[in-house]
Amino acid sequence: MMPRSSDQLLLPVNPWFMWTTLVGALLLNLIPLGRQPAMPDLMALALVFWNVHQPRRVGVGAAFMFGLLMDVHDSALLGQHALAYTLLSYFAITIHRRILWFTPGAQAVHVLPLFAAAHVTSLLLRLATGAEFPGWPMLLAPLFEALLWPLASWLLLVPQRRAPDPDENRPL
Repeated sequence: MMPRSSDQLLLPVNPWFMWTTLVGALLLNLIPLGRQPAMPDLMALALVFWNVHQPRRVGVGAAFMFGLLMDVHDSALLGQHALAYTLLSYFAITIHRRILWFTPGAQAVHVLPLFAAAHVTSLLLRLATGAEFPGWPMLLAPLFEALLWPLASWLLLVPQRRAPDPDENRPL
């Protein structure tokens, strides 16, 4: 097992910051950029991050609600994103203890199958209801989400990092 590169103690997460980042990811997903099939789903990325780091605060219920909001926005089959986000959240919570032992780069390898499964679930639901196949570039979206994982980890953990304490007499 590869241990984390830094075993720095983190401050407790501020709930306002956590929910603000989730709503911010939702708003970034709502920006009309001509939704390309290869575009990463930032809401899924933020959900998985907080499911891994705060599984008791952000759970399957929050994933379901954000999924319904995405379904309404995309005029998609009601429940398509909700099911994908719920499954994504469930499996992220399932592996949250193991994944925290790895560096952010190795964590990206572990969350790649989760993102791929969420996109495949959404694709299968769309195809089952008669929609067109969006094309092979949609296979790049989970890869882009996994590549964004180290950046998201760094950005979302910045408020929790402690300032270096110059006092060498205290162990913490």
